[in-house]
Amino acid sequence: MFRSLILLALSVFMISSAYADGGHDHHAVPTLKKQVGSKITYGENTATLTFGPIDLPTGHGEGDMGDSMPRFNFQLPEDKYLIGFKSALSTVEGKELPRNYLHHILMINNTRPSVSCPGEPLFFGGAGLEMAETHFPEGYGVKLEKNDKLMTVVAFYHGAPPTKNVIATFTMYFAPKTKPVQAMDIYQVGVNIVCFTKFGDRPADQTDEGIEIGAGVQVRTAPLKFSMDGCVKYAYPHGHDELLMIALENKTKKQTLLRTVPDVEQDGTLREFLPHQVYKDSQGFPISKADDYEMVMVYHHSLQKTELQHGMGNYLLYMTPGSCPAEKKTASAF
Repeated sequence: MFRSLILLALSVFMISSAYADGGHDHHAVPTLKKQVGSKITYGENTATLTFGPIDLPTGHGEGDMGDSMPRFNFQLPEDKYLIGFKSALSTVEGKELPRNYLHHILMINNTRPSVSCPGEPLFFGGAGLEMAETHFPEGYGVKLEKNDKLMTVVAFYHGAPPTKNVIATFTMYFAPKTKPVQAMDIYQVGVNIVCFTKFGDRPADQTDEGIEIGAGVQVRTAPLKFSMDGCVKYAYPHGHDELLMIALENKTKKQTLLRTVPDVEQDGTLREFLPHQVYKDSQGFPISKADDYEMVMVYHHSLQKTELQHGMGNYLLYMTPGSCPAEKKTASAF
C-alpha cells in the first residue's frame, strides 16, 4: 500500500510537470493561504467539475509545482464513456479570463494503468493554456467505470495579475446509455519526456518546465517507439508560447502523420489550436510497435527577449488497439 501511494504521488508530479506552461519552476506542493473548494455536478450526459473561487496570484510554499488547488478525488455514479471535454476560466461574476491564467487541469484515473508510461496511473484528459474543446469522432470514447478512482489536479499561473474570485470548470461529455461506443486507449508522446520514470534520463537543458529554447528558430526532435499497435482517432496537442509547430512522423515509412500549427499573437503568445488543426478522424491512422517514429517541435524565441523560454511539444493520442479499418484514406492534420 505504501509503495502504491509513493508511485501515485510521483506520477501526479510527473503529469503536473509534463503539462505545465513555461515561465516558472516546479519542485514542491505549495501551501494555500486559505481553503478553496471543488465540486462536481451532473447533467443527463455531462459532469462538470468546478474549482474555486480562488484569488490570484495563488500562494505557494517552498516551491511552485503549480498545484494551487487541493486535489479533488471523485467517482462516477455509473459506468460511462467519455466522448469529449472542455475547460473554461472566469470570475464568479461570469467575466471570462485570459486562458494563460490557467496552468493546467489534469484528469487522472488512479485505477487504470498508463499504456505509454508503465507503472504510472492513466492520464485521460485535461487542458493547458490551449484549452482546446475536445469531441472525439462519432462512436468512440474512453471508458470510465463507477469503481474507478478518479482525481483531478488543477493549477493557476502564479504570475497572473491580482484577480478575485476566479473559478475554473472542466466539463466532461458522456455518451448516452443506449449509444454503442468503441473504447479507446490514451497514449502520451512528446519531444520533452512525459513519463516520470524516465525523468532521470533528461538532458541538462530539459527541466520540469520543458526544453530550454534559445534565440531565434529552434527545431527539436525526439525518437519514439510505441509499445502497442493502434489506430489513432484523435490527437490533443499541447505547447507553450512561441511554438510554431509540433509533428509526429513515421521515420520507417517516411510519413508525416501529424502536423499541428497553433494560432498565436504577433509576439508569439499562444492563443489556441484552431479546430482544423486538431486531428480527428474516425478512419484514423496506424501506429506500430515495429516502426521508428519521431516527435518534432519548432519554436521561435524573439531575439530581443532576454528571459529564458521553455518549450513543449506533446500529443495525447486517443487510439483503438490493433489495426485501422480497411478503407483507404490519407491521414493528415493539414
